Amino acid sequence: MSLTLYVDGTRLRDHVGAVAGRTPGFVPVAKGNGYGLTNRRLALEAQNLRADTLALGTYDEIEHVARLFTGDLLVLTPFRPFGTAATFTPDRRLIHTVTRVEDIPPLLQIDPHARFVLERMTSLRTHGLSARDMRAMVHALAKHTGPDSTEGPVLEGIAFDFPATEGGHLTELHRLMTDVVSSGLPTRTIWVGHLTEPELIAARSIYPDVVIRPRLGAELWLGDPTALRVRAHVLDLHRLERGSTFGYRGRAVPRRGHLLVVSGGAAHGIGLEAPAGDLSLRSRATTLARGSLDAAGLVRSPYVVDGKPRYFAEPPHAQASLLYLPDEAELPAIGDEVEVRARLTTMTFDQTVVS
Repeated sequence: MSLTLYVDGTRLRDHVGAVAGRTPGFVPVAKGNGYGLTNRRLALEAQNLRADTLALGTYDEIEHVARLFTGDLLVLTPFRPFGTAATFTPDRRLIHTVTRVEDIPPLLQIDPHARFVLERMTSLRTHGLSARDMRAMVHALAKHTGPDSTEGPVLEGIAFDFPATEGGHLTELHRLMTDVVSSGLPTRTIWVGHLTEPELIAARSIYPDVVIRPRLGAELWLGDPTALRVRAHVLDLHRLERGSTFGYRGRAVPRRGHLLVVSGGAAHGIGLEAPAGDLSLRSRATTLARGSLDAAGLVRSPYVVDGKPRYFAEPPHAQASLLYLPDEAELPAIGDEVEVRARLTTMTFDQTVVS
């Protein structure tokens, strides 16, 4: 009676190993729900890959993986002098992300020897330092560095996080690299997110004396969709005559059919859809069409029955969902599993089965 993620372990590890093998200096990312696989499992996989650094989303995630991965831990959320970040325990494995000049003093007050990367603002426009801030950072760091270069904080490099589009980042990368060089910051390492494989090859050719550390998340863990399948159990099946009422809201069915009760609900992320990045005319037309269906009470679900995605009969319950099946659909049996097509980054599972 579960929502289950089935993992073809051999296929997944073959893909992950191939990506890691052709990406020198890669940094695996484990954050949020661990791309559906959990951060603990990803930390163990990163350890098996012999990665020297694991990127995490937040400070809160450190405790879940620190004992499973023995390398460095890069926190992607910028340090701020409040919340969990302000109460971290100094650890030589920990690498912070700094995006404001004013955050250097409180960071170094907690850990005078803190390791950190400076994130430069990109066209993503989430966090980051401007070119002027980068120059100001040189003076800010000088105040905390002793005469011995081994004393004080450690700058581990500059971070660039680009929009998750397929290519087109090299021009921006060149501009940002020019800012880094002109700032005078003492580093030759950059940490990058969302550069394509051809862009990484080109960047290494253009900047042969720079160490490039690509962060790999979805492309590493979810890059082979055939290795991951989600299935839900059929919990119940009811015949409905036209006009029959059902569910919390007492809706009436427009015509004869069946009510299928399946495992998986709002608590699992069913019905929670990550915003689409596709802004094409086709995508917009699809959105308009889906909006019309929503208004009519017909919302397509991620559950596939008899080869077709089926409609929710009503919004998902906490741990189960109700689907409407027309009379002509071939009915599954109670206890059967049906396919679920949903984004793994928004879902949690009752169990994960690795073959």
